[in-house]
Amino acid sequence: MQRPQPAPAAPDVAQLLRPGTLRLAALPPLALYVHFPWCVRKCPYCDFNSHEAAGGAAAIPEQRYLDALCADLDAALPLIWGRRIVSIFFGGGTPSLISAAGLERLLSELRARLPLAADCEITLEANPGAFESARFSAFRLAGVNRLSIGVQSFSDRQLDRLGRVHDRAQALAAVAVAQREFDNFNLDLMYALPGQSVEALRADVELALQLAPPHLSLYQLTLEPNTVFAKYPPALPDEDTAAAMHEWIEQRMAAAGYEHYEVSAYSRPGRACRHNLNYWQFGDYLGIGAGAHSKLSFPGRILRQARLRQPAGYIEGALRGAPLAESAEVRRGELPFEFMLNALRLSGGVAAQLFGERTGLPMSAVEPALRRAEQRGLLAVDTGRIAPTELGRRFLSDLQQLFLPHRT
Repeated sequence: MQRPQPAPAAPDVAQLLRPGTLRLAALPPLALYVHFPWCVRKCPYCDFNSHEAAGGAAAIPEQRYLDALCADLDAALPLIWGRRIVSIFFGGGTPSLISAAGLERLLSELRARLPLAADCEITLEANPGAFESARFSAFRLAGVNRLSIGVQSFSDRQLDRLGRVHDRAQALAAVAVAQREFDNFNLDLMYALPGQSVEALRADVELALQLAPPHLSLYQLTLEPNTVFAKYPPALPDEDTAAAMHEWIEQRMAAAGYEHYEVSAYSRPGRACRHNLNYWQFGDYLGIGAGAHSKLSFPGRILRQARLRQPAGYIEGALRGAPLAESAEVRRGELPFEFMLNALRLSGGVAAQLFGERTGLPMSAVEPALRRAEQRGLLAVDTGRIAPTELGRRFLSDLQQLFLPHRT
């Protein structure tokens, strides 16, 4: 029997601050991600670190988990000391299962430990099956200023196929609460669903547009490994139909005045998700909670971490000061791919100088790959920007892979 590997030791801050293989003139913006791992029911397409709450929401060890989150953050503070938090994102699972008092306590604990930007974007993911008007009003009063609602579809038939715990009526009621309580909110929709026609997809999007969300996320359903759908694949639309859906979505969203600023994200002007933009621009983020990931920069190196995945194991580990499952410095040769994996998701790309600012590497580290991408018509490097072409957006994986280490 293989022995379990010991948990990685907490990073030595003095060691992290010594000269390394990189030279970052300044540290990037820092965001905070907080993971809530429980949900009412695991969806068959979901590959996130989510776990059904046996016995329902009442059985979730909320206070003990909040204690673990605070202990996790306390252990991580020396790595980010003095850095301002530009955004907070509560993801899951279903974070909206947390009580209003629990969220208020958590936000108070965060504010006591971290300097938040005056305009800090604070997003809470919510599922329509876990919506109560009074509770969401309390979330707003506690400081949440943006909701992300996992509608996925307005079709009861599709919601049943996707294993969702809500129906169309609950989705519409949830949006009504968001419209009343929040100035800024996002709707998540999926397309290329089992048996879905182009006409059915259009009906979903048209209804979403009638609800006038400041932000819409439109994801194509993919069969991810280690999911129920991967084991028992449903009949999905063929590639031509899925492509027709994507093309129609782009045209319709543009006509409705939404900016297609990222592969799956559309927003009204000025309403792009700041937290996700920070990811795509290779900013830093501290992740706390079961299975959460972090990327933290220091003048001479970049550190990646992952927390323990199983909720019970995470709680125990965090409370004794050992929440980490992995902690390692990103190798210099991996940074070009990691940067481009994120930045090339942005329709408008990024300023060329951002590569050096965020990786500490010279542009010469990516110039051969940039030339290959330009020659293939996948990338445009113009007026100091690096941006995917229309062809590059269609074949994004091919474009990103050009920046893999040691590729010839």
